[in-house]
Amino acid sequence: MMKLTVLAALAGSAAAFAPAPVAQTSSALNVDFGNEIGAQMPLGFFDPLGLMKDASQDEFDRLRWVELKHGRVAMLAVVGYLTTYAGVRFPGAEDIPSGFAALSATPIDVWGQVIATFLLMECANSDQWEWGVQNVEGESPAEFKGDFRNGALDFGWDKQTDAWKMKKRAIELNNGRAAQMGILGLMVHEKLGNVDSILP
Repeated sequence: MMKLTVLAALAGSAAAFAPAPVAQTSSALNVDFGNEIGAQMPLGFFDPLGLMKDASQDEFDRLRWVELKHGRVAMLAVVGYLTTYAGVRFPGAEDIPSGFAALSATPIDVWGQVIATFLLMECANSDQWEWGVQNVEGESPAEFKGDFRNGALDFGWDKQTDAWKMKKRAIELNNGRAAQMGILGLMVHEKLGNVDSILP
């Protein structure tokens, strides 16, 4: 009975944040983002700050890419936090603590390696056609912003249906959203000093 009460309370509170229907006016700049990936139940297309009010499709695609990238980084952050919290360390780093305490305990030369790795990943995980690195003619083969296969990696993606691809992209987007909330929660609880009570 308690679980049913909690579930009903959660469902009711989620409905409180659902966007109110707004009358759409027709104009050449008015783009319907309600059918884009990520606009799904229970909130549908959720834009509480009105950033997409007069936005173009290009601006939406840019912001969606930013959300996707933040989600990917947050997924790595959650896995990294949980891994180091469990005591797993690289050889030679056994004495470095987990969480925020690792920031001051990490040697400066390791920070140089971290920054170099970030820069390398930013260069490698980009659409190489936009950078002019590839000596090819025509448009980029990327299906969407964030598709970094660069004509080299596939893993069977091209053999799948469009519906399957859209489902997988929506799953990645939602996992990224959950990871952003997850890493924020872990950081807040660590600062509150009670992360031990939420992690085994």
